[in-house]
Amino acid sequence: MVRHNVYFWLDESLSEEQKASFEDGLRALFEIDVVANGTFGKAAGTPVRPVTQNTFDYALVLEFDSVEQHNAYQVHDEHHVFVDSFSQWFKEVRVYDTQF
Repeated sequence: MVRHNVYFWLDESLSEEQKASFEDGLRALFEIDVVANGTFGKAAGTPVRPVTQNTFDYALVLEFDSVEQHNAYQVHDEHHVFVDSFSQWFKEVRVYDTQF
């Protein structure tokens, strides 16, 4: 299994309507045939510690049954629709992939 963790820092000027559209875009990624599971959320209000990074706006977690399915997702048309639709709103994006 591969867990694909994506952290988004968004432009502060986005409206609530734009943020809702972004969330709809995240949900649409769950429907891609090679995605086994998916979820997203916002940074938790946990106590600040030296090892905690919670300045991001959204975290997306997708799971794939194999590296091959992860790789197929990266070139999938619907993944490109998401990137093309929302990348102009990204200040920063970080990706952490883990294989289990």
